[in-house]
Amino acid sequence: MYRSHTNGELRLSHKEEMVTLAGWVQKTRDKGFMIWVDLRDRYGITQLIFDEERTPAAVMEKAKSLGREFVIQIKGKVIERESKNANIPTGDVEILVEELEVLNQALVPPFTIEDKTDGGEDLRMKYRYLDIRRNPVKNKLVFRHKVTMEVRNFLSKQDFVEVETPYLIKSTPEGARDFVVPSRMNEGQFYALPQSPQTFKQLLMVGGMDKYFQIVKCFRDEDLRADRQPEFTQIDCEMAFVEQEDILDTFEGLTRHLLKEINGVELEKFPRMTYDDAMRKYGNDKPDIRFGMEFGELNEVTKHKDFKIFNEAELVVGIAVPAGASYSRKEIDKLIDWVKRPQVGALGMVYAKYNEDGSFKSSVDKFYDEADLKAWAEKTNAKPGDLICVLSGETNKVRAQLSAFRMEMAERLGLRDPKTFAPLWVVDFPLLEWDEETERYHAMHHPFTSPKVEDIPLLATEPGKVKANAYDLVLNGNEIGGGSIRIHDKATQATMFDYLGFSEEEAKAQFGFLMDAFQYGAPPHGGLAFGLDRLVAILGGQETIRDFIAFPKNNAGRDVMIDAPAKIDDEQLKELHLKVELE
Repeated sequence: MYRSHTNGELRLSHKEEMVTLAGWVQKTRDKGFMIWVDLRDRYGITQLIFDEERTPAAVMEKAKSLGREFVIQIKGKVIERESKNANIPTGDVEILVEELEVLNQALVPPFTIEDKTDGGEDLRMKYRYLDIRRNPVKNKLVFRHKVTMEVRNFLSKQDFVEVETPYLIKSTPEGARDFVVPSRMNEGQFYALPQSPQTFKQLLMVGGMDKYFQIVKCFRDEDLRADRQPEFTQIDCEMAFVEQEDILDTFEGLTRHLLKEINGVELEKFPRMTYDDAMRKYGNDKPDIRFGMEFGELNEVTKHKDFKIFNEAELVVGIAVPAGASYSRKEIDKLIDWVKRPQVGALGMVYAKYNEDGSFKSSVDKFYDEADLKAWAEKTNAKPGDLICVLSGETNKVRAQLSAFRMEMAERLGLRDPKTFAPLWVVDFPLLEWDEETERYHAMHHPFTSPKVEDIPLLATEPGKVKANAYDLVLNGNEIGGGSIRIHDKATQATMFDYLGFSEEEAKAQFGFLMDAFQYGAPPHGGLAFGLDRLVAILGGQETIRDFIAFPKNNAGRDVMIDAPAKIDDEQLKELHLKVELE
């Protein structure tokens, strides 16, 4: 037996007991005649004491050679500490060691294994196995486990069945790029790693499974952005014989359950907002509603004067920054510089101070009088003391720019409290979106999303106006889940493929198996997938997902610990019928 107790377990109630402990040496303090060692494992720290008057000489000698991160086993008696440590649960006791065995020596680690370490992110990712020993990372992985167990328990009680679907599947042209896997047995042919188990979960509904879920790895070969991973985990769910309302109720219930069990937060029914309203009020489809600063559209109160910039703009829109009227000209100039950064892309920003005495002072006083600026204040819900910030230009671009500015100001003003949770359903997404490069429509979600029945006639005349039975669940400005009611009949699915530019032959080659399945009695069905990594991070009070993943990739999609991706040798390439052209 390597241990009778863990290092976070012993209390005064164990006093005088003989125990066996094992773990890593956190630190040692050698006073010559007495040595203290902090022994650490996943559960906590226990202090060991080696005393030359009470500890065998051979054991004392061994203790002097212990280094940081040595793996050791000890046997000894639990005694009461003279100098107690109220900062740790085991701080009332220590172990008077009688036997010591070094199970494994260790090199000096490249950074300190402590909550506040001296290791930079790149170094810690290279030695991720050491980083996991630190409480901040270890606790996040334990937290992730707790969330996934609550998910499984909740869904199982709702009669969902967890079913595994294949990882080696067929590549499809829709969505992001696939990771492809060459087949040795089938020359010139390739598998793809799934971006989602979408078609398989629909086939499970055809198979009568009724309620399916899976906590599943998915893969996208995307150009990476900050906090994106090429492999990620979904809570993937599907239900048969349901309408949109059934799905929203079910997964709102799951989210409320998680918030209560994990965070101790009880919420009422989640608010809902249409996609069009989200874009109009917040400039994006995943608004953070923990704070205000809703957009005010100003076209009708700005285009009656001789101000060319506004008159030529497709959209003039502004927000009221709380208490911003007190900002100096220098501070406002810095805000203007922020929106002009390439990442945001605005050409400039007009502002108006709504002073505490009710007067106004703006950067366009030459063109707009007090009455005009009061109308701006009404449109943006500005109050005395606020700063009205206005952008103008092409509708989609300016909304995105003002959305980025709104989030930046909320961050600066401390309005994004991670302990406050504000969920939101965004519904009625467009079915299709126009792609300028390919000059054709693409499915906004995926080609299996059902259009609103009343909008189907518009497919032939105004496809851009067709709404989908699609919905996203947003939490604190992050999309944590999304899904739709699916098309479940062959004729409608064939029509959808046609509008997406698939020929009949292409549709059959790519999705013939699904179309065939629909002919054998497919029930009405729909589903939703949560992004587990993001959900866990937000429930954990953070928006960075990397620390909640055991072995993450860096921003370039590399695993710097195992040095992957890597080249393979010529013999493997030959077996896979691949040829790499050297530059």
